[in-house]
Amino acid sequence: MDLRKLLVVGLLCCLCSALEAQIKKSDLKVLYVGGTADIQTFAEKVDPAVLQKEIAKRTASFEKMLKQYFETVAVVAGMDYTMDLSDDYDVTIFDGMIRELAPFKVERDAQGKVISLTPAAYLTEDFDRPAILLAEMGENLGRFLGLKTDWYCLCLDADAHHFRAGHPIFKGPFPVEMTIRMQPTPEGAYRYPYYYDGPLPDSIPMWKVQTKGYSTDEGFRVGMVSRPWGFEDSPDAEFISSGVCEKDLGAVAIGRHGNFLHWGFSASPEYMTEEAKAVFANAIVYISQFAGQAPIARKYNDRIATREYLKELKHEATRKACMKRVEEYQEWNLQMAEKKKQAEAKQARGEALTEDEQMVLRFTPQPEDSYEDMLKSSQGKLFEKFGIDEQAYLDYYDANKDWFYGGEGTYELTVDEDVKSWGIPNNDIRLLDKAISEWEKGGEVDKAKRVLERYTLCRFETPQEWREWYEANKERMFFTEAGGWLFLVDTRDASVPGNDYAVRERRVAEAVAARAEGLVTDDENPVLAEMTVEEGTDGDKVVVVRMKIHSGYHIYATVQPTDAFIPTTFDFVLPAGYEKVGELQCPSFRGYGDAGTTIYEDEAEFRQVIRGNGDGTVQCTIGYQCCDAHICFPPSEINLSVDLK
Repeated sequence: MDLRKLLVVGLLCCLCSALEAQIKKSDLKVLYVGGTADIQTFAEKVDPAVLQKEIAKRTASFEKMLKQYFETVAVVAGMDYTMDLSDDYDVTIFDGMIRELAPFKVERDAQGKVISLTPAAYLTEDFDRPAILLAEMGENLGRFLGLKTDWYCLCLDADAHHFRAGHPIFKGPFPVEMTIRMQPTPEGAYRYPYYYDGPLPDSIPMWKVQTKGYSTDEGFRVGMVSRPWGFEDSPDAEFISSGVCEKDLGAVAIGRHGNFLHWGFSASPEYMTEEAKAVFANAIVYISQFAGQAPIARKYNDRIATREYLKELKHEATRKACMKRVEEYQEWNLQMAEKKKQAEAKQARGEALTEDEQMVLRFTPQPEDSYEDMLKSSQGKLFEKFGIDEQAYLDYYDANKDWFYGGEGTYELTVDEDVKSWGIPNNDIRLLDKAISEWEKGGEVDKAKRVLERYTLCRFETPQEWREWYEANKERMFFTEAGGWLFLVDTRDASVPGNDYAVRERRVAEAVAARAEGLVTDDENPVLAEMTVEEGTDGDKVVVVRMKIHSGYHIYATVQPTDAFIPTTFDFVLPAGYEKVGELQCPSFRGYGDAGTTIYEDEAEFRQVIRGNGDGTVQCTIGYQCCDAHICFPPSEINLSVDLK
């Protein structure tokens, strides 16, 4: 190394030392719970030795950074963590999975369809120590607790936008000089035009949180955003920032619910910008103030409909939305037809085809849905009432906006006729006063009881008890849609009735599907599959896998590197004496976005020719990710088997 290089290195070391000296360390005690890496491991097969090395590297990065800002820092592996450890620290940072307290439970009917789900418990509901949940930990650890830090999409990249610059985490105690740049509006936002007033701008202000992201650095860990709808409809929660992702601009990248702060970005300090490190340290200081303040509102149903859903329903009822979709299909079909023509010509010349070109050969033009088809899909039972009368749908949604109720099921809004008959919005506290009054005077008593039970967590036996509770708490009541369409009391005093969700049977998802034979999907079972065997030619057999995908959902055929989705895969295990013949025959597909990602919708049939003799069982593991406009589920598997007899 020459003298100039030595001088540069020395200068940099001096600058780093000077920077560290400028930071007045906080006396807060911080516990870091590790167990994840900066590389993408979700649904990916990574060599265990490589993974452990990457976990150790990430843990060391956090430990080093935290010690620059805090006097006391401890590190523990997720599997060694117990809740009592958090009692000795001001803030716990969860960056790895911890041991289960209770396992995941699923109830199924006689046909094997999901009836209800109970998520695994990792923390008890009375856990009230300040905590930061990194990336998907907001979902993994928060689902059982009913946190609003749910899994909207594992698709958060490296930049933040729509941040509340005046929020304390951007102000101190550690100084932050945010570098704001105008950047192109994320493409994903254009899929949700109904959430915005007017056209979207071409660019928006952003600040860079990470020096690496999944869209620019292949294999880098992906962050997670939470649903924005109803995130701030309770005084115990606050939105702080969104970020570049595949969803709408309101998706929550940083937010707080009770004593938990969701930091959805994925990078360790090694790949954080300097300003992001300071913001993260400020976030630790900020959340430390919420000791003892566990969430009041609980979002046990992560796909509960809020009134924001009306915007989508209204949009999907319009001919304009239909025509836009038809135009997109037409443009996609033309593009793919040209690519297929080029691939066929290349094949005819005897040239080797790329994987994408081989995929293009499977393409057949997809039928264009009519306006009637789209209404049947998006409007459900209302189609039977309004048919293709666009204005009738819009008038219906506008006229009943104050009386829609979404406290049951998934993405389900129904008009509460009880409340509508009284002419009071169901989120207006006067509704409770009206119901109690009706009971007191012996008027519409049955209706009053239904309303009180539907919109509260109290179960008093007399109107006098209801009146006493109401008068004592009306000044501190709030209404939460995300938390169950309930009036709750802004208090953590367990002796005050009104906030105990145990009054209702807690089930994250309650299937409402008909008990029908075959592949009958619903919102709780959006993807189902079956496998059969057919006789092929020349004594071969054909294993046929048919997948049924619920209306409005899709799975992925191919995924471009710039998208954060998981493609559908098939892993066949054949009995002794059998072998696969040729490649898996896949159906055609549709386009999704401009990057070139493709999807399967409705039904998809896959065929694999096998050759051999004898009996035995064919097994198949299907890996896939299912998404709709509201959620991208975590990657899942379906295990199938079929007897060759």
